Amino acid sequence: MNALVTENVEKKFANHLALDNVSISVPKGSVFGLLGPNGAGKTTLIRIINQITAPDKGKVFINGEKISSKHIKNIGYLPEERGLYKKMKVGEQALYLSQLKGLSKQETLKRLKYWFEKFEIQSWWDKKVEELSKGMQQKVQFIITILHKPELLIFDEPFSGFDPINTQILKEEILNLRNQGATIIFSTHNMASVEEICDHIALINKSKKIIEGPINEIRNNYASDIYEICFDGYFNKLESTLTSDYKILDINETMQKTKMKIEVLNKNIKPNDLITKMIEFGNINSFNKHLPSMNDIFIKLVGETNSQTE
Repeated sequence: MNALVTENVEKKFANHLALDNVSISVPKGSVFGLLGPNGAGKTTLIRIINQITAPDKGKVFINGEKISSKHIKNIGYLPEERGLYKKMKVGEQALYLSQLKGLSKQETLKRLKYWFEKFEIQSWWDKKVEELSKGMQQKVQFIITILHKPELLIFDEPFSGFDPINTQILKEEILNLRNQGATIIFSTHNMASVEEICDHIALINKSKKIIEGPINEIRNNYASDIYEICFDGYFNKLESTLTSDYKILDINETMQKTKMKIEVLNKNIKPNDLITKMIEFGNINSFNKHLPSMNDIFIKLVGETNSQTE
C-alpha cells in the first residue's frame, strides 16, 4: 500500500512551470528519496504535500484519501530553511511548538525529556536558539518534527550543517523511525546518503519526473557489463588472451591476488564466458557485477534531460 500518491501534479508561478504532470507513489513504511538538482521542483512538491500551497492541476492522496486539512497532524516536516525563533529559549520553544501538534503539556515534556537525554542535549534547555550552532539548532528542530509521531515525515536536506558523527546519528534515527512504521520522504543532494538509507527514489529535473522505482532495481537497470573480480593466478597469461572484446578498467596486483574491473565490450559474450576463460589461468575468489552509484546515475540522467531541452 502507498502512504502518499501524487497524480499529474502541475504548478506554475508567473511564467515558470515548477511542476509538470508529476506523479509519484511513496510505499508505506519506506524511505523515499526525492532527488533532483536545484530548481528542479522538489521543494514545490513538498510544499504542496504539506498544503502550504495548492497544485494548479492534479491530486494528492494520503493513505488513499484525497489530502485535506485533517491530514496535517499526521505529517512532520523538517524544511531546508530552518524555522526556530532565535531569541526564544530552546526548551520553551520545543514545548510550545510540540503542543501545537496536539500533544498535552505532560506528554510533551515526557517525550522531550527522552529525546534530549538520547541526544545528550539536556544542557541546551535554557539556552537561546541564537547561542547554538547550525547543527545544534538542527537537532532541536529534528526532535520537534518527530515528537508527535507522525505517520509521514518529510526531511528536506536534514544533514545540512552536521559533522560526520552527527550525520550518522541522524541516519540511524531516520532508519529507526522507518522500522517503527513511519513513512519518510527524504530530499537531499547527497547521493551517498541516498544509497545508505533510501528504499525507493524519484528523480525530478526541470519540473518533470525522470525516473522512479526501488533503488536496487534502478542501479541494476543502469549497470553496464562491468565486473569486479578478485583473481588468484597467472594474470599476465590471462591478460594476453583478453581480446578487443574486453577492456581492463582497473587493476590492483598484490603478491597473492589481483583485483580488477573488466568491461565486456561484446554484447554476445556472457559472464560465464569470461569466467571460463579466467579459470584456465587460476582461481576466481569473487566475481560481482559492478553497479553504478546513484551519483553516476543522477549525473547521467540529469545530463541527458538537460541536453534534450537545450
